[in-house]
Amino acid sequence: MNQTMFCYQCQETAGCTGCTRVGVCGKKPDLAAMQDLLVFVTKGLSAVTTQLRAEGVEISTDINHLITLNLFVTITNANFDKDAIVSRIHTSLEVKRNLIKQLSASSSLPSAALWDGTEDSFEGKAAEVGVLSTKDEDIRSLRELITYGLKGLSAYSKHANALLHDDENVDAFLQKALAATLDDSLGAEELVALALEVGKYGVDGMALLDKANTETYGNPEITKVNIGVRNNPAILVSGHDLKDLEMLLEQTQGTGVDVYTHSEMLPAHYYPAFKKYQNFVGNYGNAWWKQKDEFEAFHGPILMTTNCIVPPKDSYKDRLYTTGAAGYPGCQHIGDISAENGSASAVNKDFTVIIEHAKKCAPPAQIEEGEIIGGFAHAQVLALADQIVAAVKSGSIKKFVVMAGCDGRAKSRNYYSDFAKALPKDAVILTAGCAKYKYNKLDLGDINGIPRVLDAGQCNDSYSLAVIALKLKEVFGLDDINELPIIYNIAWYEQKAVIVLLSLLYLGVKNIHLGPTLPAFLSPNVAKVLMENFGIAGIDTVENDMKLFFEK
Repeated sequence: MNQTMFCYQCQETAGCTGCTRVGVCGKKPDLAAMQDLLVFVTKGLSAVTTQLRAEGVEISTDINHLITLNLFVTITNANFDKDAIVSRIHTSLEVKRNLIKQLSASSSLPSAALWDGTEDSFEGKAAEVGVLSTKDEDIRSLRELITYGLKGLSAYSKHANALLHDDENVDAFLQKALAATLDDSLGAEELVALALEVGKYGVDGMALLDKANTETYGNPEITKVNIGVRNNPAILVSGHDLKDLEMLLEQTQGTGVDVYTHSEMLPAHYYPAFKKYQNFVGNYGNAWWKQKDEFEAFHGPILMTTNCIVPPKDSYKDRLYTTGAAGYPGCQHIGDISAENGSASAVNKDFTVIIEHAKKCAPPAQIEEGEIIGGFAHAQVLALADQIVAAVKSGSIKKFVVMAGCDGRAKSRNYYSDFAKALPKDAVILTAGCAKYKYNKLDLGDINGIPRVLDAGQCNDSYSLAVIALKLKEVFGLDDINELPIIYNIAWYEQKAVIVLLSLLYLGVKNIHLGPTLPAFLSPNVAKVLMENFGIAGIDTVENDMKLFFEK
């Protein structure tokens, strides 16, 4: 086999074993190599910061943010710009060299931390440090499980950081855990324990982001979102970063340019602070994987704020802009003015170029019409607690089904639409993430006025689902979260789903079903541990799963 790369961090990895010639996501081997090298260098940098902390040295916010963003840009479908990745490698090596000078002794550092990139070629080093450099299959599996969980955690931290919310404990742990994946003395038992600890800090990271979002924009509230269009030129915003959206909305006031959300940006409509913008029209399109058709039909420029880029068609590539962790070669990247000035203060970006571009474009073509409803984050659901508890006690609601997670291209994901349609009429779906696009436009009705699809928001908002479950456990006076009438049938795609999974395991949730396949990075032995200790399982046919979940 002609293997020029190896990556298995996402659900769509080739053959559910690994991409070896080109990524299913579209990344080429040379980009995959530089992403591998950036992760390696960031692990080495984290080993240095961890030792410095142990010696009582304070690590700057800028360095914490550098490490966080390094991980974030390697998440699936986030950044395809090789030059941008290489630039981050150079910056990280320079930071590491300066930090090593502050150590009282560097002899205890792993060799990875001491590599300075001055004698080896980046391409040669990358070939030595990829995923397969860990020879033991089970140790490799656990190291990657931890690394991917930390990538997901980096996403939560980065979004919170953009809103001037930081947690030194989360940053310190992320770096300590990342460094631990270089420690050959750690066996499978220690790494399993570390993976669960990643879950603990996943909960902390999600709580940090929830606090940042709600203190800045208010608690999400029940909202009907328009999915039609108006006859104005417009900008489409995709990804997850609410701060980017806020800045764009501020700068488009009075310009005659409308703003629409796409995919994971849909939940922005649920926040009170965004409702004051008269040009904030609605949501356009569906989940990320349909963007090639939907971006073409939109006619105006598209701003990608984070991951979920599909390599663009030439027909709209000149209308695709990136910012933050996102990047694609040939597409204009809008940088952070503050960062260019060397400041760690609030993020500031100038979106003039994309606004002027929009003015020259035709209005978006209408691809659907109507409304969808969402805004059921934890504060809103808890405000309905009496109504929900009454429905449960009366038997009107018999089951909650957590169907959070990700959508994707595979036809096997139609399972989730069929599963939602087949649910008993007394079951309510709790969701967060773009998995909702498999069923959020179905007419599933309501139960005593409670919609049967309760959308808590982005994948970043999965914290709400945990808070809701813990609150229901308290309300019903239960000793174990697993005694709740909740089924977990979660679709996963990329690394933010991994941190959500580890967070749920840390909270004690068992019998989670993952689909459409179990992660390729789980070795048979590691998968066995998760199955035996936590009840992790895959999915079957809709018919068989209905029997499993509802005929007990």
